[in-house]
Amino acid sequence: MNWKVLENSNQIDEIKEASHNKLQLIFKHSTRCIISKMALKNFESDFLLHDVIDAYYLDLIAYRGISNKIADDFGITHQSPQILLIKDGKVTYDESHEGIDANILERFLS
Repeated sequence: MNWKVLENSNQIDEIKEASHNKLQLIFKHSTRCIISKMALKNFESDFLLHDVIDAYYLDLIAYRGISNKIADDFGITHQSPQILLIKDGKVTYDESHEGIDANILERFLS
């Protein structure tokens, strides 16, 4: 998978701005959690939208502050693992744990 690594809080504003032209996705992953590891593995094996969605990977253990900023900026509750789909500067879809399913993202392409 061709992840863009989210490791700087300034990237959040860049993601918001880019979302006006192309869907943006953030995958929040805890490297210490087996559920998160399985969700990431399943997501990566099913994600086929590389050309229409920019996908960002956030290591929650290393960058917890960025995760907190995401929750504050977008008005969502922090969860782990969690995916956020961003369009026009707003989260249009978020899901966590077993609900993470790359195939559902196709519904948001229109």
